[in-house]
Amino acid sequence: MNAIVGKPPVKLVFSGYQKFVVGILAFLQFTIILDFMIISPLGAIVIPTLHISPRQFGWAVSSYAFSAALSGISAAGFADRFDRKRLLLFFYGGFILGTALCALAPSYHFLLLARIVTGLFGGVIGSVVLAIATDLFPLEMRGRVMGFVQTAFAAAQVLGLPAGIYFANLWSWHAPFAAIIAIALPASLVIMLYMKPVAAHLVLKQEHSPWQHLAKTLFEPKYTLAFAATMLLATGGYMLMPFGSAFIVNNIGLPLHSLPTIYLVTGLCTVFTGPMIGKAADRFGKFQTFFFGTIVTLIMVAIWTNMGPASLTVVIIINVLLFVGIFSRMIPSQALISAIPEITKRGSFNAIGASLQQFSGGIASMAAGMIIVQDSTGQLERFNWLGYIVMTTALISLILMYFIHRAVPERLAR
Repeated sequence: MNAIVGKPPVKLVFSGYQKFVVGILAFLQFTIILDFMIISPLGAIVIPTLHISPRQFGWAVSSYAFSAALSGISAAGFADRFDRKRLLLFFYGGFILGTALCALAPSYHFLLLARIVTGLFGGVIGSVVLAIATDLFPLEMRGRVMGFVQTAFAAAQVLGLPAGIYFANLWSWHAPFAAIIAIALPASLVIMLYMKPVAAHLVLKQEHSPWQHLAKTLFEPKYTLAFAATMLLATGGYMLMPFGSAFIVNNIGLPLHSLPTIYLVTGLCTVFTGPMIGKAADRFGKFQTFFFGTIVTLIMVAIWTNMGPASLTVVIIINVLLFVGIFSRMIPSQALISAIPEITKRGSFNAIGASLQQFSGGIASMAAGMIIVQDSTGQLERFNWLGYIVMTTALISLILMYFIHRAVPERLAR
């Protein structure tokens, strides 16, 4: 009411239990993202060790995304029929099993199977995390919640990737997966013992059939824009990130040993800016923050994908600003889209969204691989083409987010 009459909104304060929930959800995201990201930099070790081609390794990487997309759509019909805490523990247990199989994989085909299993379970966890955050926190707090949860990406980049590569060099490429299990198992016990059930949605009327529930969520007209925006928001990361390190080394001309410094500084900056962006989204408005992030992203993608030789300092500054733009889109968009589904469809809505995101990301990654070519000197050609595609999808997603913003009452959108 205060926001309607022009007075500043009352700032909501996190309780001790809410802080615990945010912390454990962020930690879960950290382990999931780390498991997803760690496979790519291990390619230099895995390919010669298992005697496979880069194309085969590419299938090992993309198999996670496609199996995650399949499991997301399959789980959507059942996602709102169980206590979300139990659902989280079930899929996290499957994720730990898949990661254990990766840690034990003696051959390429075993690794491929392990990545499929990991994706089948891990791909659903992010949607359950979003459903829990939506159930437990009012929209006025969700910007801050998403800001903290999304710092998991930066933490995985700062802490996880360097540690994973170090363990792989010290022992074997199996070691990073074993390390993930070592921290994931205690986290699952903490959830089991200390997290309260999340089951308020179960007292409300739902469709009799899970498939009816899936169909009504998937084909609900008011969800269409949100699903379309979710798919487009995944395009940039999947198109640019897989080729980022090769572009830095081969096109910009920085040595390979400079990459950890770039990732470390970028990740540290993102750890600090993520919560700040979440606070800005709650204070100034989700769409307004998304608009700012889109402008920054458009500028930095145009600069980044057309760069020539540059110093380490310049590359770090541009990379940091690029990620500020990316996070200024990711955090407020997740918070704003979370206001769209009703409580009885939040689980299925987020599961379908995660599935579509993984699928579109897999397609974007494959498309990028077909667009990019490497010349005889090792330089990547047509990298700027990816930039133009990403900028186009960013503009389209801005239009979609505007209409989503209009669909959420202004007093709730802030």
